Amino acid sequence: MITFNNLYNNGNMKQIDGRGCVKVFEHQRDLSVSPSSAMAAYFASEMNIRKRQVLIELNGNAFTIQAGAMQWIAGPVSMTSGIKGVGDFLGKAISSKVTKESTVKPEYKGNGLIMLEPTYKHILLEDVAEWGSMVLEDGLFLACDSGIRQNVVARTTLSSAVAGKEGLFNLCLTGNGIAVLESPVPRDELIEFNVKDDEVKIDGSMAIAWSNSLKFTVERSSKSLMGSAVSGEGLVNVYRGTGRILMAPTT
Repeated sequence: MITFNNLYNNGNMKQIDGRGCVKVFEHQRDLSVSPSSAMAAYFASEMNIRKRQVLIELNGNAFTIQAGAMQWIAGPVSMTSGIKGVGDFLGKAISSKVTKESTVKPEYKGNGLIMLEPTYKHILLEDVAEWGSMVLEDGLFLACDSGIRQNVVARTTLSSAVAGKEGLFNLCLTGNGIAVLESPVPRDELIEFNVKDDEVKIDGSMAIAWSNSLKFTVERSSKSLMGSAVSGEGLVNVYRGTGRILMAPTT
């Protein structure tokens, strides 16, 4: 039996979000500073630059975590590589090369707690079932319920990757469960589009997640070359169809 002190009742660690078996804690101040770094740490905290950690409470279920993200485990929790044979390993190795994700994402199962490493990025907890199937910008994935299927999806056209300054492939999550994502901006700063048989045009790679049901292309902002030149926009990313988009208002 394990009891915890200064974890859930830590005055400097505030729970800022929670969904299912996942809780997000934020360190209100960096208490481990030297006199020379105290001023920088103080102003960083005032500007919302704070360390955040994810706590996963397993109760017989399993979670898949980005390689190297685990900080500590408490309780009878077992870890496997998440690889199901040679073919699965080769497929994931190829996927990791094109999506910039780790080849092996460890799977943890049992009854206990898993704390992830601190990060200065903002944490998003998304119910994948609400998306149907969601596509992620590179580098956002941190963890997810192991029942969620991970696969690679390609851009609609090669021009979408080259002209849109995006990668040709992206990680796609499908199924039921919670996905834990690392975002460059906080959740309340993200703009969410709910599109129904319509389109959204974005100048630049500012969409961080979108429904796989949306068709992604890169097009001129105007039908004519002269119109694009006058508007000063040139090429824009176009998401067309029915689905959702999460967009960061700043890069």
